[in-house]
Amino acid sequence: MDDLLKFLRARIEEDNHAYAYVAQTFGGEALLDSHLPMLDLIDMLVRDYTAMDPEDPRHEGLTYAIRLLAQSYAEHPAYQPERHS
Repeated sequence: MDDLLKFLRARIEEDNHAYAYVAQTFGGEALLDSHLPMLDLIDMLVRDYTAMDPEDPRHEGLTYAIRLLAQSYAEHPAYQPERHS
């Protein structure tokens, strides 16, 4: 799961940089307004998972949610479904 968390955090960081570039270059406020809050929420879930005790009853559900969110990056060359499942 550590590999998946690193992968997801790296994609979030890449997306944040890409959206900042778009906004700076093209003034993409609507794009930023719709996507950046979602990236922040995904990052919050990753941080919560990292801090969570594996015995916490929410752990299994959060694991499932993070795996599903990571699948949105399945086309990325670094995505490795065998290591991220």
